[in-house]
Amino acid sequence: MKEFLARYFLNNHILAVTIVAWVFTQTIKVTLGVMQQKKFDFRWFIGTGGMPSSHAAGATALALSSGLEVGFSSPLFALAFVFAMVTMFDAQGVRRSAGRQAEILNKIMEDISWQGKIKENKLKELLGHTPIQVLIGSIIGALIAVILSR
Repeated sequence: MKEFLARYFLNNHILAVTIVAWVFTQTIKVTLGVMQQKKFDFRWFIGTGGMPSSHAAGATALALSSGLEVGFSSPLFALAFVFAMVTMFDAQGVRRSAGRQAEILNKIMEDISWQGKIKENKLKELLGHTPIQVLIGSIIGALIAVILSR
């Protein structure tokens, strides 16, 4: 197992940069959550949504470190770039809309539940990101990729 980890993960610079960007960004998100809420919630570390976007940070770090390592004209960079664009579009578009819908449905369910007509669990509302959360995440991912580039 140790050999497997060393060979495929620890020696894979692009993967390492991507993971560092994700962990760093999630740590910022948790720190901001603790400062705002005055409590720690582990779900913030593994959850979606919030400032900054770790999806954008990881995807940007993946694309940029791929380009820096194997060249910006490589198929790997092209794949990583398209993946980053789709990920960031989804994070601030589709998933954000789903979160808004969940918020509205929760209000409707709360009204119905208050009348005693329904007993349902609340839907998760914090699913996506605002464009600024995606932008900040992307900037963090790019900075980490450049700082950690060989």
